[in-house]
Amino acid sequence: MLPLLISSQIREADAYTIAHEPIASIDLMERASKAFVGWFINRFPDRNQSIAVYCGTGNNGGDGLVIARMLKDHHYQQVDVKVVRFSDKSSDDFNVNLDRLKQSSIASIEISSGEDLPVEDSSIIIDALLGTGLNKPLSGDYGKLVNHLNGLKKTVIAVDVPTGLPSEGEVDPKAAVLKADLVITFQQPKLNFLLPESAPHINCWEAVYIGLNEEFIQSLNSPYQWVEERDIRQRLKHRHRFSNKGTYGHALIIAGQPETMGAALLSSSACTHAGAGLTTACVPQSGLTALNSYLPEIMAIVRREDEQSEIDWSKFNAIAIGPGLGKDDNALSLLKTLLKNFDKPVVIDADALNLLAANPKLLKKLPENSILTPHVKEFDRLFGEHKNWWQRLQTATQKAKEYKIYIVLKNDYTITITPDGRFYFNSTSNAAMASGGMGDVLTGVLAALLAQKYSAEDACIIGNYIHGKAGDELALPNRMNVVLPGRLITQLPVTMAKLSA
Repeated sequence: MLPLLISSQIREADAYTIAHEPIASIDLMERASKAFVGWFINRFPDRNQSIAVYCGTGNNGGDGLVIARMLKDHHYQQVDVKVVRFSDKSSDDFNVNLDRLKQSSIASIEISSGEDLPVEDSSIIIDALLGTGLNKPLSGDYGKLVNHLNGLKKTVIAVDVPTGLPSEGEVDPKAAVLKADLVITFQQPKLNFLLPESAPHINCWEAVYIGLNEEFIQSLNSPYQWVEERDIRQRLKHRHRFSNKGTYGHALIIAGQPETMGAALLSSSACTHAGAGLTTACVPQSGLTALNSYLPEIMAIVRREDEQSEIDWSKFNAIAIGPGLGKDDNALSLLKTLLKNFDKPVVIDADALNLLAANPKLLKKLPENSILTPHVKEFDRLFGEHKNWWQRLQTATQKAKEYKIYIVLKNDYTITITPDGRFYFNSTSNAAMASGGMGDVLTGVLAALLAQKYSAEDACIIGNYIHGKAGDELALPNRMNVVLPGRLITQLPVTMAKLSA
């Protein structure tokens, strides 16, 4: 796992690296700027593009000065620097690099507090104004400058963090933030890049490695973790000779109503394709023909409206409930019966989440290590309205600890929140997967992994990753604008085979 650090920890890692590599801070700045420029050249190879580098007077501004000098060394013909002096303070490394810049042929001007802002003719703006040093929303001269630059509609590349966006914590929706087409960030993504509040301010980001001490970063024991492919390769179990369907467990999917059988079919099929040895779907009588036609490998328990289904709960290694289930009295009765008779982890999704929200006392009856998979609206129905995603993270960790459950909070970077207070950010998936039924597929994948005796934590980490990775393998190489859930399901065993090879 890649630990994700808050801004104060990143400064600690900088200081530790400087002291123990050892390396002078000015040389670490050179190294970070070189990494930035290497990526910039790949994205913007035209040396005739005009580039304006806006530099504050702290270390982020120092990075900008080095970047301007390096771009000139790489034969970019039109590079100029705007030094923004809205205070008398400046860092030592900034001052050194400003002296170096003055010895070059790069044009530079200074913008002081209260002055009229200069005309900007460059096609690309590099934002090196503030970096991670922000501790309150922008106002005054900085707010005016950011709003002015946003109004120019230029291509903006931010150094490490867009000016005005906090690295972590709550984002004021009215705050002035310099909108970045690309952020080239150092060592790792910042936490707020992974939350939806960043969407209006960041089009895309790329993390470049700058050689901060990895052992020290690991020693900080951050609760925030970025899931990488190597983590999945280490966790996936290999299928061995002389195994059989019993080896890989029996999963039950309780889902579907006559009008919503699609959800039941998708989740059951995903469970089968993700490797459960046996999959049974508990569906209404009217859905049986559809189930048998869609995938004959799935067994069935038929639900009848006028009587309670007789289910031998002891047969199953894992159970998922909710997709398309409905919220009527029969669905509630079935959920209550499940929670009374099954003591292994349960995957709760969709309508079952809404039933929990309407009957919050049932939360206390969830088996330990159960998995809840809400999207943002379902989360707020469960745990109350929230103003932003940072608040949701705080509530999620509190509720995961209280009920000893895992919460899979779905978004672009789906987050698994654990009972011991850790946050695992998933690194796969793409916008082509924004299609109805994708959540039903994830539910089936999680149930399949639980049936195969993965721990609830590993099921969440692996399930989110392979679900997103299958979508990536379909969308990105093939330039598909939409990936349908049914197509993703058939990709799952291919993706898993690649990762377990």
